[in-house]
Order: sequence, then structure tokens, then C-alpha cells
Amino acid sequence: MLFCCDVGAISAAHILFCLEVLPIANTGHQTNEDIRDKEVRLISESGEQLGIMSSQEALRLAEERSLDLVKISPNAVPPVCKLMDYGKYRFEQTKREKEARKNQRVVEIKEIRMSPGIDVNDFNVKLRNAQKFLAEGNRCKVTVRFRGREMAHTNIGQELLLKFAEECGEIAAMDKSPKLEGRHMSIFLSPKPAKDKK
Repeated sequence: MLFCCDVGAISAAHILFCLEVLPIANTGHQTNEDIRDKEVRLISESGEQLGIMSSQEALRLAEERSLDLVKISPNAVPPVCKLMDYGKYRFEQTKREKEARKNQRVVEIKEIRMSPGIDVNDFNVKLRNAQKFLAEGNRCKVTVRFRGREMAHTNIGQELLLKFAEECGEIAAMDKSPKLEGRHMSIFLSPKPAKDKK
């Protein structure tokens, strides 16, 4: 299929692509022929200083050793380049990042809601749920919601929250004492470190 279009529009679109898209795509180091500096300070693959030389000479050295020329410090005068296997370096870097992400643990805050007149069985079910969340390493927010005339008896909610915290005392610590905000009173429980659990 043949398209007829304005050459000026194509070149403007091409320029826009080069200015906006290409810098985003190329976020890594400058390598090999992309290094256009007149002179560079070269470091060998073992970390030895090879001195200041032209970028063509540094590239020739890299080709002789079957390695890549990689600009590692572009703001230095002259820029610092190193001889390395860039593919292997990128692979190892990606592997390290993946490992770091794997070891990272996101702590979630799970919420347990109760009313001041909660039944004993319901209380025990909520307590078991909270203990399960805390055992998994998550924080737990325990909230008592007051409706209507229950606001006159906030002390019942406070006692309920303190009892809840006491029941979880073996595996969790209460961050702050019960706090009333509007019609809700809450506490936060955080899991104790393994050595503190008895």
C-alpha cells in the first residue's frame, strides 16, 4: 500500500521521535561507537589505569580484547571509560536488582473492625484473624465504631481494644494507646521481632 504525505510532516515527526522517545529508550551507558569524545581516560577490565587516549584508540583496544568500551563517568574531564563485557555486566546488574526485589518485603496494614457490643465468639474470630495477619508479618489496625448513643460509652470501646491488644501480646506490640477520631477508636498492632516472641 502506498501513502502520499507531506515530507515536512514526516521530518517533523521524525525529529520529535528523536528528541522525546530515543533518550527515554537509551537510559544505559554509552558504549563503543556511541562514545564520540575526542579523548578518554581508559581503565582496563581488571581496574588498572591505562591512561588518556583517543576514543578511536580505546575502541581498537576493546576490539582486540573482544570487550566493550563503556563510558562509566561521563562528567569527568576527560570522560572515564572502562573495558568490560557489557552484556554480562547488564545481566549481572539485572540479576542483582531482581534479587533485591525478591528480598524486599512489603508490610501491609490489615484492618479489623468491631462494634462496642461485639459477641464473645465474634471477638474470638476477629482475634484469630488479627493473629494470623500479625504472624504473616503485617501490621494490624483494630477499630471500634460507635453508632448513635454508643458515643456516650467510649470507655467500653477502649477496654475492648486494650483487651484485644493484651490477647495479641505474645506476638504483637501496641504502637499507640487507643485514640478516638470522630466515631472511630483505633489502635495499631505491630508484629514483634522473632527474638522478642516468648
